Amino acid sequence: MKNKKTPETKVEKRKSLLNKLYEDLNLKSIRDFPDWMRWKLTDAQRFLFLCILSGLACGLVAVGFHMTIHWIYETWMHSSQEMGGALQGWVLILTPSIAGLVVGLLLQYGCSSAVGSGIPQAKQAYYLNFGIMHLKDAIFRFVAGSLSVGLGNSLGREGPTAHISSAVASKIGQWFGLAKSSVRSMVPVGMGAGIAAAFNTPFAAIFFVFEELLEDFSSKALGGILIAVVIAAVVARSILGEHATFELDLPTYSTHYWMLIVLAMGLSAGLHGHFFVTLLLWLRSKTKGWKKIPQWVKPGIGGLSVGLIGYTVFQITNGSTGVFSMGYDDLSSALSGNLVWTVLLLLFIGKFFATAFAYSLGGSGGIFAPVLFLGGMLGGLYGELLYGLFDLPEGVDAACAVLGMGAFFAAVIRCPLTSILMIFEMTRNYSLILPLMLGNMLAYVVAGRLRSVSIYDALLIQDKISLKRMPSYRGQRDWRNLPVSTIMTHDLVTLQADWTTEDAMNNVIKPHRHHAYPVLNEHGELDGIVTCHEIESAIQEGSDARVGELSHAKALITVNPDTSIRDVANRLVLGEVEQAPVVSKRDSKRLLGIITLHDIARQQNAILDKREED
Repeated sequence: MKNKKTPETKVEKRKSLLNKLYEDLNLKSIRDFPDWMRWKLTDAQRFLFLCILSGLACGLVAVGFHMTIHWIYETWMHSSQEMGGALQGWVLILTPSIAGLVVGLLLQYGCSSAVGSGIPQAKQAYYLNFGIMHLKDAIFRFVAGSLSVGLGNSLGREGPTAHISSAVASKIGQWFGLAKSSVRSMVPVGMGAGIAAAFNTPFAAIFFVFEELLEDFSSKALGGILIAVVIAAVVARSILGEHATFELDLPTYSTHYWMLIVLAMGLSAGLHGHFFVTLLLWLRSKTKGWKKIPQWVKPGIGGLSVGLIGYTVFQITNGSTGVFSMGYDDLSSALSGNLVWTVLLLLFIGKFFATAFAYSLGGSGGIFAPVLFLGGMLGGLYGELLYGLFDLPEGVDAACAVLGMGAFFAAVIRCPLTSILMIFEMTRNYSLILPLMLGNMLAYVVAGRLRSVSIYDALLIQDKISLKRMPSYRGQRDWRNLPVSTIMTHDLVTLQADWTTEDAMNNVIKPHRHHAYPVLNEHGELDGIVTCHEIESAIQEGSDARVGELSHAKALITVNPDTSIRDVANRLVLGEVEQAPVVSKRDSKRLLGIITLHDIARQQNAILDKREED
């Protein structure tokens, strides 16, 4: 019987490779290498080198992703136009659905992390997994995003580009043997490089990384991000050209009374942005409950919704295809003032619902482009309103579209500084900077008052990814005003009201020991809460009481997901309890999670530790 060969460890493999190299070069040790081969980089120099390498790699990947989507979309549109008639209609309706089904299969059997925009996934890797991301994530995201966006689904390429680039930069850090803490630093480097190449907006990319990912303007991270962003932008401009994202022939605007329209526009963008996020999250929550429909079919349903909405708008507007894919052609027309109000309104409504369906049903693609599109249409409508009321010079409608684009982005994405710089870099028109700043900040404030959690954080919460495990997640914000849903425990261990104390001890408490447990009745509704100490005391006393009887012995304090952390802490302290079930606002018997004083204290300590480090 032959002996099985013991597999080599990584260290042994490395040693054997070095020994072979020594033999080939006729050297005894590393000390015998020539001086030029023994040169070593310091940690700072190595990180700088990897930032340069990441900027180059991410720039090339981002450009490749952009060109692939553009080629697929143009080929599809050109083919459908050549068919014409009813056949063209069927192609426009069914192609996004077919693409959704293919993407659904890729997500279910290939890589589930390629769903959605990718920015929540990048944030999750950065805060929960030391920034460790896999090249598989980037490859599947590239393929799924290209098919989904290129074949008409109402999504964008910019968020996926950020995810792909973050994964590439993370993998480069892993390949070069960086420590986990240093690999983590590569994620914002890759994200910045990807956004810079996708939008051709290097300055906005830097601010986006700080506002969305880091949420803390620290000079420690600025150097590496800046280097990668500049190099990625140079790569993109070298291949795609020096032109801005939108080639607009806008005049130089002087300060004028019509600019006060940003007050109404900012308020409107804040409200509509809130409605858009609410619809998307609501649909996503509802469709997650479709247990009878296979997961891979859902993106196909989303694509069919896009096809039906897009073709309806296409027919009514005599050829506007803005609902499909990113819609940048129609957005450019709106930014040039070439669309009438009826087309603007139909495109806004169509894109609003098509994007919500495509994203909530599991499509692969981002919301940057749709959000900019919706803002451009909304602003264009205000421009048409101004023309109807006042005698204004040409170009005001185009200016309003630009201002609306920035305001809607600030309302949905919640990165106002990024929005201001992005719109400026994308249009290269400085004369609108003051009304742009005013409209953006107003929309940001309105949306923030209506919903305290931004869309990417809300998506993480909806996926039951608790922010309490992300110590620096909130940056310098007053985290105590955030809803308790950001730090509550979603994965619950519960007891049944009709169990005996022995059943509770053997079935749940011994394998899952916690301080307290929510108690459910026979219908799965919240019946009360009981502590581990109460169960143990009942067993020691020989009581034959049921778990439900113990939980009824005291008043039950519950909170809603939207209750602020500060208010929850006050209720727990005043009620002299250490935990409270989190229940639905509409149904006080529907259990959603649990919050403890320990959760709140841990978050407070994490914030204090973060500030001391800074």
